[in-house]
Amino acid sequence: MSETRPKLLVIEDDPGLQAQLKWAYEDFEVIVAGDRASAMAALRSEEPAVVTLDLGLPPDPDGTSEGFALLDEIMALKPDTKVIVASGHGARESALQAIERGAYDFYQKPMDFDEMALIAARAYRLHRLEAENRQLAVRAGKDNRVLGTMITAAPEMLRVARTIERVAGTNVSVMLLGASGTGKELLARGLHEASGRAGGFVAINCAAIPENLLESELFGHEKGAFTGAVKTTEGKIEQAHGGTLFLDEVGDIPFALQVKLLRFLQERVIERIGGRRSIAVDTRIVCATHQNLEAMIAEGRFREDLWYRLAEIVVKIPSLAERPGDAALLARAFLARFAKEMNPAVKGFAPDALAAMDAWGWPGNVRELENRVKRAVIMADGKLVHAGDLDLDAPGGEEDLPLNLKSAREITDRRVIRQALARSEGNISSTARLLGISRPTLYDLLKQYDLQH
Repeated sequence: MSETRPKLLVIEDDPGLQAQLKWAYEDFEVIVAGDRASAMAALRSEEPAVVTLDLGLPPDPDGTSEGFALLDEIMALKPDTKVIVASGHGARESALQAIERGAYDFYQKPMDFDEMALIAARAYRLHRLEAENRQLAVRAGKDNRVLGTMITAAPEMLRVARTIERVAGTNVSVMLLGASGTGKELLARGLHEASGRAGGFVAINCAAIPENLLESELFGHEKGAFTGAVKTTEGKIEQAHGGTLFLDEVGDIPFALQVKLLRFLQERVIERIGGRRSIAVDTRIVCATHQNLEAMIAEGRFREDLWYRLAEIVVKIPSLAERPGDAALLARAFLARFAKEMNPAVKGFAPDALAAMDAWGWPGNVRELENRVKRAVIMADGKLVHAGDLDLDAPGGEEDLPLNLKSAREITDRRVIRQALARSEGNISSTARLLGISRPTLYDLLKQYDLQH
């Protein structure tokens, strides 16, 4: 079955030109209208992606007033429509006014039908790309959310989310291992929200607090315990009573303080600095680090008994580069947020930007992606963000593929299929078209590689 041709509305009052234009756009299903009323009726019923509009329409065939009034109506009803305006009246002034009112392009009569067909085809491609951007933004905002706020379609990350959901209702300590910027705190918050614990979520970055202050931050202190302790203060462990304490960069906890943290994990009681009273605390511990704690244990810099208390469940978080397709999904969500805040004219990503994101290694992971998209939205000149706006012109380094051809082909196939699925919002027909294969072949590959869609 042949693919349905996109619709194009030709608004032209000259019957001779109507007939010529109907045959000029062979790649489109052409709908013709000769006046403002019939044009608006066709716009409502047919919803064409592209419109060509002759500004000289009755009752003002020698002027532009009726044409501009119709352009305003089209933009008000369907602002995403790509309108190509044609006129022979005051071409430069008409062109500027048409673009200012929302037209996609302007063409001065007399018409070159081949050139008009090319302009229409380009307009349709842009319309389709913007529609895909909007659909993926919606998908990123809804269908691909796990643990409440995390956006992913990668099986590797979905497995992480399922693991966290399974252990959330227990009281076991969870260790999140992953590179910086992979979303460890977001996962910790998701675990807390899925746990049903009545208390709050309290986070502390152990690497960001000087050693001499970290003990007080964690355990609190009594009034007068040290110079400057003018009042009794609860530590983060107490503040998280009934809830969850997230210890980020737990590998940076000084060795001497590790002993005190181990006692809390064993006894579930604390003593504030300067205090003598044991305080029972019901706090769930979730911790994270990008360091190799097992190597630190071997070097005597991290207590092995503390590791076993903190790492009752270990969850390894894949980097963004190990989650093909996720960069595009996350980028859509970031773009929608930043465009709304800072540059509403930006609507999505150009194909070169999507290709560059797929190829990039993302050493800074999701945090790097967020920063690049934010900067690109601010700097973008047009509706679409390009690779240059993301500063991603240079390709990433070569990947370390296995020498076995079959294994290398499977790795490449999986990655490319998942990237195509992400770009086409999971639509099988669009994915097959992107990959240049038939739908049955794509179904066979999805089954062979056990890929979701």
